[in-house]
Amino acid sequence: MALLTAQPALADLNKYEAAAGGEFGIGTAQQYGEADLRGRDFSGQDLRRSNFTSADCRDCNFQSAKLQGAYFIKAVVPRANFKDADLSDVLMDRAVMNEADLTNSVLQRAIFTRSDLTGAKITGTDFSNALLDKVQQTALCRYADGTNSVTGVDTRKSLGCGSRRRFRESSPSNPEGPQVAAEDKAAFTKSMPTYRQ
Repeated sequence: MALLTAQPALADLNKYEAAAGGEFGIGTAQQYGEADLRGRDFSGQDLRRSNFTSADCRDCNFQSAKLQGAYFIKAVVPRANFKDADLSDVLMDRAVMNEADLTNSVLQRAIFTRSDLTGAKITGTDFSNALLDKVQQTALCRYADGTNSVTGVDTRKSLGCGSRRRFRESSPSNPEGPQVAAEDKAAFTKSMPTYRQ
């Protein structure tokens, strides 16, 4: 019976991953799953594609942090400061975000299904193509205002606030609703790493 040894190709791949830094070389991809992070300061950090699943992030400071593609599934983040943060493509399914400060943050294509944003500060927040439960979306429309200083998008417009007809048409899950712009698709594709030339 032959002995099992490490495959050279697998060893080379591991060396590449170690040298690339973070998940696929993008961001830090830190692992904070189920961690107690209450009050921790992450302001200005590059946390793209990091994992905060089921983490306790009460009163954390994420101001101006890069959190694109991060996971906050079942995270507890009440009163967290996300002011001026980039939360594009974040997965916040079943997250508790009561009274979180999302002022001037970018939440493009973020997923907030079954999340609680009661009392969240959303002045100037860009929710373009974000997926929220309709009840939560309606609640946020009651006090949404401002324009995002980075994207220039009006908060009420990005949430689809207004008439019921426009509200239904603006739902990201509606194929007749707004679609991701070609330049946004190109920017996302450009951000992906190239493994082979």
